Amino acid sequence: MNIMIVGVGGQGTLLASRIVGAAALRAGQQVKLSEVHGMSQRGGSVVTYVKYGERVDSPVIEKGEADIIIAFEELEAYRNLPYLKKDGVLIINTQKTNPMPVITGAMTYPVHIPETIQEKGIKVILCDALELAKKAGSIKTVNVALIGVMAKNSSLSKDIWEGALTDAVPPKFLAMNQQAFTLGYQS
Repeated sequence: MNIMIVGVGGQGTLLASRIVGAAALRAGQQVKLSEVHGMSQRGGSVVTYVKYGERVDSPVIEKGEADIIIAFEELEAYRNLPYLKKDGVLIINTQKTNPMPVITGAMTYPVHIPETIQEKGIKVILCDALELAKKAGSIKTVNVALIGVMAKNSSLSKDIWEGALTDAVPPKFLAMNQQAFTLGYQS
């Protein structure tokens, strides 16, 4: 299974990849993770790769290889679309994070990104993860709400995902992250 998690710095993509990796380990799979940081501390793109299966040789996902892409915001979904397999699934948080060219006025944020992607015949799951995170008690749980959405659409059991969440999240923040996961799973 090849999973890409894409977003911008500070959105929690790294924790999300650790949760996915922990779930795969709990399922008895071999796991490899890789992170690609852009200007992550300045809101730049961040991409993490999670590969798992009976045998995984390389952590890198090439174009056309991702079974699932979890996009923490719409523009990152569009940017990373070439990595999705023909029959892959794209999970998109409907949140928009303006990149620097938009902030400075040099460009405008593209409109209708999810619709444009769906018109290409790609399976898209839209989620307002920001709203789910607010319901869970913290906007910092957007990442875990999206993992809940992915977990519902994965072959791994809910129990495995819940155990992985316990493995990866510090106890101090576990309850609100469990709530975010549940809201994502139920959405």
